[in-house]
Amino acid sequence: MLVAVAAVAAGGSLANAGKVEGWYADADKAPWNPPGAVFGPVWSVLYAGIAAACFLVWRRGFRGEGRPNAARTWLGLWIAQIALNAMWTPAFFAGFPLMGEAAWWIALAIILLLLVAVIWLAVAAWRWSRIATVVMIAYSLWLAFATSLNIAIIALN
Repeated sequence: MLVAVAAVAAGGSLANAGKVEGWYADADKAPWNPPGAVFGPVWSVLYAGIAAACFLVWRRGFRGEGRPNAARTWLGLWIAQIALNAMWTPAFFAGFPLMGEAAWWIALAIILLLLVAVIWLAVAAWRWSRIATVVMIAYSLWLAFATSLNIAIIALN
């Protein structure tokens, strides 16, 4: 879990390296777009919580050696959301120099799917861990905010 989250975070950093100072710096952004220095700390806290939430649900669903985890559906969707999370940054930042504005639309589709998955995870986590539910709610709120930023880039540029 932690390794997967760390890999996504590292991959995201590599995908936007040089892009934030490049086309993104020149793009028109929403008036509510925070300074770039906000994103790293917020994502660091969220990634730690996302990994912890997965561990908590996995632990509560554990039924013993050789038996399937009772929370395997939740865990499967957690894997899907971390994959979607890993796809958004390269699509949005690295995709624009390659595909132009189409990259922003692809990124929007990805983040909307991600948001739906995380909302489902938040609701379904209640059965397994209240803490995981709170983490997924916080994650979904940040994703809704990030979605609004993605939409603003499309609308303003």
